[in-house]
This record gives sequence, structure tokens and C-alpha cells, in this order.
Amino acid sequence: MIQVNKYQEVYGSGENDSQVELRTHEILLMTPKVPSRELLKKLFSFIDLTTLNTHDNTATAQRFCSKLNTFSETFPDIPTVAAICIYPALLEAVKENLQDKSVNIAAVGAGFPSSQTFLSVKNAECKLLVSKGANEIDIVISAGQFLAGEYQQVFDEISSIKSTIEDVHLKVILETGLLKTAKNIRIASLIAMEAGADFIKTSTGKLSPAATPEAVYIMASAIRDYHTVTGRMIGLKPAGGISNVDDAARYYTLIEQILGENWTSPEYFRLGASRLSNNILSAISGNDISFF
Repeated sequence: MIQVNKYQEVYGSGENDSQVELRTHEILLMTPKVPSRELLKKLFSFIDLTTLNTHDNTATAQRFCSKLNTFSETFPDIPTVAAICIYPALLEAVKENLQDKSVNIAAVGAGFPSSQTFLSVKNAECKLLVSKGANEIDIVISAGQFLAGEYQQVFDEISSIKSTIEDVHLKVILETGLLKTAKNIRIASLIAMEAGADFIKTSTGKLSPAATPEAVYIMASAIRDYHTVTGRMIGLKPAGGISNVDDAARYYTLIEQILGENWTSPEYFRLGASRLSNNILSAISGNDISFF
């Protein structure tokens, strides 16, 4: 049975809400007022280009892929996005149409966005996603069970799904807006990492609040402490409501200051926002761009 005090003994207790708020504010003051061109390019390379709309269809997926296929030709001096993230029903269309193999194919699964289904269904869906070509899978913790104190169930579900998908990257969404407190977010982060998550992610973008600097500070601190103990590097993905360049730069500053340069690459840092892509392209060029 998972006990919170065991995590505190191994990884430390972390900071309380007031301490998190103060320290987050201090770090954000280090954010450049005008991000450099090189930083903007770097921020662009962290993006998971996402379409998770009820009205998405095969044509939607094909349009996204068409844009990505021509991106390097249109913007030869800008690195492309890290991944395209879609619903399971569009996975085959993306796999068939995406020509740029440097872009990862991420799919949401396991009862996304609420995680309110049977574990057998979650595992079956994730196994199917792997067979259809996903090399990253985004799942949501059973937030209701977590808030009820059923930490072992949350751990067991994540561990089971990771065993099912094996080497495919697992991004575990904590839905931090529901967890609310620094203690809850830290414990959820540690549970997800110990259960096999390759990335931890703030939110689905379906609930409010979504990503916040304070939540990212707590998650980054948990990743740092987990790495100190285990030596294992875990990625972090702020997601939900990140649409402007200034916000992206703030999250980058948090990661750089807490985790260091080794985490400032698409392998370990992502930004879950599609509107952000056009805004960064516009900032780089100095003109309004609506490419995606």
C-alpha cells in the first residue's frame, strides 16, 4: 500500500503552497522580456501540435500532415515541432500521411480525457494505439481515485499501461487543476514517475485551470528530486491554455532554472499548444503568420 510518508522519506516533502508561490515568482522574474530569435526557435521545437476537437476527422488529420510535410521547405531555418497529437480514430490517417519522420506521433488514450473506464479497456486501447503506429501515448491519471486517497490504484493503473506499451513513451497527465495543492501535485508526480511515466504533463486542456507556473514548478521540483535519487530523467509537458510567446518563455525559464540545460530539448520538454505555433512563427518573422 502506497503511503505518502514513504515518498517524503525518499524524495523529501517538497514545499508548501506559499513557498511555491514565492519561489515561482522569483524565477519568473528571470524570464527575458523579449525572447531572442534563437530562443523562439527552440520554443517552437518543443511544441506538440495538437488537435483534440469533437469535430476532427480524417480531413483534419490530412491537413495537419500536409502542413508538417511542407514545413521544412517553407521555414528552412526553423526546427519543426516535436510531435503531432491526435485522437485514436485519426491515428491511421496521420501514420499514412505524415512524411516527416522526425515528428513523433502521439495519441491520447486510456479513456482520455476523464480516465473513467475499465483498466482492461485502457490497456486494450493503448495496445491498439501502439499497433497502429503511435510512438507516444498520453493518458490521464484516475484523478477521482487519487483525490479519494486510492494511491495504489493510481500507481497500478499507470504501471499496467506502461507494461502494455513497453518502449513507447508514456506521458501521464495529472490534471493539476483538480489536484489544487502543492502536496497533491507532488505526490501525483512521484506516483506517475515511479509507475513508469516517461513524461508528466499538467493537464488535458479540457478543464480550468489548466497549466499554471506554480504547478510546473512543483512538477519540475519533483522531477529534480526523483532524478537525484534514481538517476532517471523524466520529461515535463505544460499543456492547456498556453497560446502566447511570453507564457512559453516563462515555462522555459522555470525548466531551465529548476532542472537545467539537459532538460531544455524536445526529448525532455514539451509545450502542449497549437495556437502557440503560429504566434511563435509570427514573432520570429515579424509578420502575422497563420501556417497551421
